[in-house]
Amino acid sequence: MTEPAIDDSAPTGSPRGLDLGRLAKHLAMHRPELTGGPLSARLITGGRSNLTYLLRAGEREVVLRRPPLGHVLATAHDMAREFRVISALAPTHVPVPEPLLLCTDPEVIGAPFYLMAHVDGTVFRTREQTDPLPAEQRRGLAMAMMDTLAALHTVDPEAIGLADFGRPHGFLARQVRRWSGQLDKSRSRPLPGIDELRDQLARTAPESAGTGRIVHGDYRLDNLLATVDPVAVRAVLDWEMAALGDPLADLGLLLTYWDVMGDEAAPGNPVADGLGPRAGFPGGAELIERYAGHSDVDVGPLHWHVALGCFKLAVICEGIHYRHIRGQTLGEGFDQIGEMVAPLVTYGLTAVSRRS
Repeated sequence: MTEPAIDDSAPTGSPRGLDLGRLAKHLAMHRPELTGGPLSARLITGGRSNLTYLLRAGEREVVLRRPPLGHVLATAHDMAREFRVISALAPTHVPVPEPLLLCTDPEVIGAPFYLMAHVDGTVFRTREQTDPLPAEQRRGLAMAMMDTLAALHTVDPEAIGLADFGRPHGFLARQVRRWSGQLDKSRSRPLPGIDELRDQLARTAPESAGTGRIVHGDYRLDNLLATVDPVAVRAVLDWEMAALGDPLADLGLLLTYWDVMGDEAAPGNPVADGLGPRAGFPGGAELIERYAGHSDVDVGPLHWHVALGCFKLAVICEGIHYRHIRGQTLGEGFDQIGEMVAPLVTYGLTAVSRRS
């Protein structure tokens, strides 16, 4: 992680959501090599769901992940699930941070958490970061992003101990049901059109193609640690929604972030304004072409999968809005997230009605 991603205004001592005293005692018992000096922590800003902290113990730096402070939905924010998948992928060609420690006891810091190694690189998220990059570096980042996703989808789950990581059969229909349930737990205001989008997705869910692949569940450029000199993906982050399922779901959500969130109909991109064609990157069609050239997945039409991505992201944004209005978020920019729900629903309704 790089310094621009660190919230330097974080107070000394224990930041909100993290009890350093209890954490230090736990590390002394379970990973004493990580306690080589006074323990300090800062919140790494930019994440909208789970909380991520940079820990410093003497000269050693590690990263801690924990769920949000409140309104934790069932099946979401599963630290053990994240830890398991990065542990399984660590020996493969998919770059992930080294997993260090999992703690499922909420009494230690107030919630389950895990530790992973700190990886040098940048999370490219804002126009301030991406505008200075030459066109060839922006293109290189986009292509490296797609090559890494293709590499993930070629990993054999059984070979790395993830054969039981999910139920691939009926994955897409189950995704609609899952996010419908999450929506019902996050409603705090009228959301015109979202129930129609849900119902159309449920009626038209295709049979999953290429089922049984490892899907990330929230794959995009700002969930990667990358470098530009040379251009490389150093680590894929934020595995909380990983599963065994249809790789087209990853592509549909990526296009939602890349093209839909950057569409002129959307009021800017408070999630990541430095992504997509409007920020000088290649368009989504070129990304899919690159992926298809490095994967054995039959890409085919992606309209339904983009509609699912719009629905899923609308529900995620509404959940973040729900936590924000209750004072359960940390960091800046959360006040704008709720504004993205309406344009996502509108685009999703258009996409799900397309037939080819």
